[in-house]
Amino acid sequence: MLLLVALATLGGCYDQQRACTDFKTGKFEFETYLNGEVVKTTFTRNDTLEIDFYQGQADSSTIRWINDCEYIAEKINPKSMMDRKAIHFKILTTQDNTYTFEYALVGETKKQKGTVTKIE
Repeated sequence: MLLLVALATLGGCYDQQRACTDFKTGKFEFETYLNGEVVKTTFTRNDTLEIDFYQGQADSSTIRWINDCEYIAEKINPKSMMDRKAIHFKILTTQDNTYTFEYALVGETKKQKGTVTKIE
């Protein structure tokens, strides 16, 4: 019994924080490697709309929240067949002004991960 209590207490120290509602709206920054160099995207999100800014271009998507930590994004003006596919985002952990997430095309099993910083 004592061992069970000790394990439960130690396990509690490793719980991942998920304050997802803190990241539903705001201005954010995302960095990733593309063709061997670091590229930065900024985006603004409210409850139903996300506007991405990348290399001087703006791109808008509708947002549909599934729950506090997951949403589906769909491009408003897709320019290709690939852009027509919705993307499922899931916030995995949050800490201070950042969150780690995974994403994939809806229906796909291969997921990728990233980290976003809230800047406003």
